[in-house]
Amino acid sequence: MSGATFLQHLLTGVSLGGAYALIAIGYTMVYGILRLINFAHGDIFMMSGYFMIFAVSSMPWFIGVPTALIGSVLLGVVIEKAAYKPLRSAPRMSVMISAIGVSYLLENLATYLFTAIPMAYPEIPGLKKIFTFGQITTSLVTILTPVLTIVLVVLLLQLINKTKMGMAMRAVSKDTEAARLMGIRVDSTISMTFVIGSFLAGIGALLYFTDRMTVYPYSGALPGLKCFVAAVLGGIGSIPGAVIGGFIIGISETFLVALGYSTFSDAFTFVLLIIILLVRPTGLFGEAATDKV
Repeated sequence: MSGATFLQHLLTGVSLGGAYALIAIGYTMVYGILRLINFAHGDIFMMSGYFMIFAVSSMPWFIGVPTALIGSVLLGVVIEKAAYKPLRSAPRMSVMISAIGVSYLLENLATYLFTAIPMAYPEIPGLKKIFTFGQITTSLVTILTPVLTIVLVVLLLQLINKTKMGMAMRAVSKDTEAARLMGIRVDSTISMTFVIGSFLAGIGALLYFTDRMTVYPYSGALPGLKCFVAAVLGGIGSIPGAVIGGFIIGISETFLVALGYSTFSDAFTFVLLIIILLVRPTGLFGEAATDKV
């Protein structure tokens, strides 16, 4: 593999990893606050793809893109209010079963409404513009994805560390009841977590589907699982960990395909999950849990 080819695949891998990272943040934030694996998160990502198709086909793209992102946020909030909030005091297993149920509901609803035939994703002007640097050819979206990912993560960390809402999120993640007694509006804080996670999933969908160009009802299932693995790999509950986990999986997957092992590229992600759970169950940046007496 020549140097130019290596850089070409590395750029593609970093771009894919950036999209994975944005989706993985949603898993890690919800887990950090609710101790819930939101298995429906990958399907919010898929539905965001459909929202974009219909929004951009019926209005100018500069209005359609924000409209689709707002649709993704509203879907995430509705799921939280309808499927998770009523089970706040229920056993954790009940909430997890509810999340799996929501995931299957969204997939089957999409199949019923849009059929199983893949639909063409709209081309946002400029995102597919081709650039050539010597022997390397790439599109604007490939360059934009990792840059936008890093900018959004920096802004998110600023929000969590420097704002009143961020302080509330950190308090709720540490001790929900104590946060409630301190006057923090726990339900609003949890809803805001779903707003942020769903918004980032919408951005991730825009970047991911622009490169892949089609959406179908199960197009969020496998990427969703990979992003969950990315969150576990980085240390579930850690935002920087989820980002680094997303980049690791995106780059690894791209190079496996480039080397002719595309059959094993999906399996590799789950082998990586098993290895990290055996070697370091808390992930790369996770903290060991302490039991309170």
